[in-house]
Amino acid sequence: MRHDRYYAIVADDHAIVRAGLKDALEKPGLVEQDGIKVVAEAGDGLSAIAEVRKHRPELLLLDVSMPLAGGVEVLVEVRRWSPDTKVVVLTGVSAVGLISELIEAGVDGLFSKASSNEEMYEKLPNILRGGRHIAKQFLDVLEENPKPAILTDRERQTLNMIIRGRSNKEIAEGLGISVKTVDKHRTSLMQKLKVHSVPQLMALALKEGMIDASLEL
Repeated sequence: MRHDRYYAIVADDHAIVRAGLKDALEKPGLVEQDGIKVVAEAGDGLSAIAEVRKHRPELLLLDVSMPLAGGVEVLVEVRRWSPDTKVVVLTGVSAVGLISELIEAGVDGLFSKASSNEEMYEKLPNILRGGRHIAKQFLDVLEENPKPAILTDRERQTLNMIIRGRSNKEIAEGLGISVKTVDKHRTSLMQKLKVHSVPQLMALALKEGMIDASLEL
């Protein structure tokens, strides 16, 4: 990791949001004395993963509701390709399922788009140096609601492909696994989530923030 200056990637599907965050991060003295250099931007999940693999930045500022790959999927892949990158999520989603999954996956910072960004800018220096911060409103959500079932990475991938109408054969081909294994993942995730049909699965997944409601189904 570099020590002369921190580098970041901003991932959000709204260009105006990316521009505002970039300006704030690079402003000397707001987060770091010399600012944080934004080396790339991404408008979808797959691009975010690709940019992290390319640049290995100290910070990824990530929105969870983006096309092509959701926030938890991006977080898991970033941990795989650039384990030293601090992942900070800025989201408008407060579903207990999504919040639980992000925390379980080891997100370094979790902040709400419904609040001022001042808290995030204040906490970023400590996060960059190994700290962790979860905004109070998300901790309150977890305290007030029962903890949902936690899906494995494969179960989550299977879930998203089921929601998109893929058959077991298509899922198997897409994930490079056998149809029998796909069936096991399907059975397991439906048992964990206590649903008995695809419509029930879709409704629960949307309610709990396990998939992006804006995706084409």
